[in-house]
Amino acid sequence: MPSLSRQLAQWVVGLRYEDLPPAVVDRAKGVTLQCLASVLLGSKTGPGKQAVKLITGEEAGVRQGATIMVDGGTATKGGAAYANSEMALGGGKFDTFRMLTHPGTSIIPGALAAAEAAGASGKNFLTGVAAGYEVMERLAADFIPTVMSRGFHPGPVFGIFGPAVAAAKIMGLDEDQVNSAIALCASLAGGNVEGPRGGGKALREGAAVRNAMLAVALAQAGHVAGETVLEGEAGFYHAYAGNNQGRLAYSFTGDTRADLQNIAADLGRTWLFLETLYRIYFTPGYNLAHVDVTAKLCEEHGIRHQDVERVEAVVNWLETQYPSPAFPSRREDGAAKPGSTAYFTAYGIVKRGYPVLRGQKIDPAEDPPEVLELMKRVTIIPSHQMTLFGPRFTIYTRDGKSYTRQSTGREFIWDFEEQARRIRGVAPGLPIPAAQFETMIATCRNLDREARADKLVQLTLLPPA
Repeated sequence: MPSLSRQLAQWVVGLRYEDLPPAVVDRAKGVTLQCLASVLLGSKTGPGKQAVKLITGEEAGVRQGATIMVDGGTATKGGAAYANSEMALGGGKFDTFRMLTHPGTSIIPGALAAAEAAGASGKNFLTGVAAGYEVMERLAADFIPTVMSRGFHPGPVFGIFGPAVAAAKIMGLDEDQVNSAIALCASLAGGNVEGPRGGGKALREGAAVRNAMLAVALAQAGHVAGETVLEGEAGFYHAYAGNNQGRLAYSFTGDTRADLQNIAADLGRTWLFLETLYRIYFTPGYNLAHVDVTAKLCEEHGIRHQDVERVEAVVNWLETQYPSPAFPSRREDGAAKPGSTAYFTAYGIVKRGYPVLRGQKIDPAEDPPEVLELMKRVTIIPSHQMTLFGPRFTIYTRDGKSYTRQSTGREFIWDFEEQARRIRGVAPGLPIPAAQFETMIATCRNLDREARADKLVQLTLLPPA
């Protein structure tokens, strides 16, 4: 049997736009729009500005490369992708796959840098994005909690593979080159979590996408990286998951073993990409349903926050020990506080939603007193049976009644039109005019009709003063 990287490379090279199911095309457009909105928001943040300053200072004078979005400067493909990824992270409008990875923050910047360099069409871009997501998420899916428990953040560890595959596909690399690009990612992957635990700042998907572009460049130049770099005895899974036999320290489903051969099974017939969620609020993804599902439960039964005596939320146990039970930095099953899971549950009940423009920093002085009071009466109950992002809520009212709603874990999976509707809420906080943002939405919607995908990059630039 061909090596795992070879099986993935064969599929990537053979994939055509015409092979993509309509739902996959729709999702590729949606995650692109999500990332662009986050880049725009992140361009106004301290980390976003710092990243742009770093790259423009380091790479001034580059004649050919890619555009730093919003800023408009030219840098190397890796440098531009780094700055654009850091802005996407700063903006907080990520997509989320299985809680601890945010694929779009590396894949979309890498794909756009490659599309600009290659003059790629919208169809080629969408095909590359779909390939990048699918490969990255298949490599990550079963191993995310185990990798995190070993001290590596799975976001950048797996996040390098997505942009490398997307860029390699968009730039037309052949099978051997794609195989080498994937294998090189195993050498260039990284992302330790001890730094943030000690008061530092994590080096995340920005570094991953910069290294991904290096991997593609090396592969394109003829660097042969080997055949069993992923599953070999000293390979990627041995290094990051602790073994190449599929043994798991933790899993979202309770499984203790995964089969590495399943990673490449049914490629093109089943799409993990369609499990990607939109993190529309600036909060860890496991809190998303706590806002919208409680709001829906209250709307259906006419429950006012004044009627609520207490609330119980039964959640996947890993959601209460973030980022990992091995070294939790945030426990969600203790006393409620602003920014906790109980807080977002209360917010959904009191306000029927959460402000899409609100950033990561929460100032309790800006919160309705009803939220701060109700969150103290929310109990978070860890469970080994609950699906990821699928809590079960029971609201007990003062008249002795109770109302229950079970989440599915798919409440934040929707089509492009719903994504466009919801992301429009960020328009007042963007650095570009609302009309320009509407053009960006329309361009994403019709991206498969565009001769050049990098039209999207130009739409992030600030209009002339």
